[in-house]
Amino acid sequence: MTDVLKTQNTGWTTASAILFDLDGVLTPTASVHEQAWKELFEGYLASRPDVPGYNESDYFDHIDGKPRFDGVRDFLTSRGIVLPEGAPDNGATNQESAADPTGQDPANATVQGLGNRKNKVFNDIVSAGVEPFEGSVRFLKAVLDRGLKVAVVSSSRNAPSVLKAAGLNGHFEIVVDGVVAAAEGLPGKPSPATYQYAAQLLGLPSEECVVVEDAVSGVQAGHAGQFHSVIGVDRGAGRQTLLDAGATSVVNDLDELL
Repeated sequence: MTDVLKTQNTGWTTASAILFDLDGVLTPTASVHEQAWKELFEGYLASRPDVPGYNESDYFDHIDGKPRFDGVRDFLTSRGIVLPEGAPDNGATNQESAADPTGQDPANATVQGLGNRKNKVFNDIVSAGVEPFEGSVRFLKAVLDRGLKVAVVSSSRNAPSVLKAAGLNGHFEIVVDGVVAAAEGLPGKPSPATYQYAAQLLGLPSEECVVVEDAVSGVQAGHAGQFHSVIGVDRGAGRQTLLDAGATSVVNDLDELL
């Protein structure tokens, strides 16, 4: 084990930058996303007894690491459900009521409506505060102490607010999130485009940047983008699954690399 960790440590220290995913890598908000998706689809599928209900594997199989609306589309596809795209503000402001506890107003039965309702559930939970992973904070400090550049690359449109809630926003001048990706026309993970864009903003070639990811789609993005290496963090996807997706190495916590 010691020799493995030494090899991994040597690997990242020879890079010029570390590109961090956020949810599940720096903060435990991947579990909050998972909870929010579960609440959303359990509520929605309660009105669809003709299709299988939501189960835990659905998050990793269809949603994890993807842009929000892609997650909605891919999950619905897994159930053979096709919904209209809808207006961007569908479900964004409507409040649940006693008459409609699952928020299934017809105007919200759209891809946009479901995605926006998931976002509301997520933000309601995160508003109570976020504690970053201690091991990730130690690793981040070591990275910064060595003079490496850093960036956050997240599919979430909530990345700035999560970083602020976790007290990490001061460390990252470069944040490529779902909002930036949409504005720049960048496809989401598993495409490497968002990571490549972060490297570009740092003024570095992809080959000098390490990708750190916990999601299969994110590891696939790093593997596809000709990066220096891809460190997988196993928060539930499974070590072998991440290796099969293209991770160079896999750890349970980032302080294993110190």
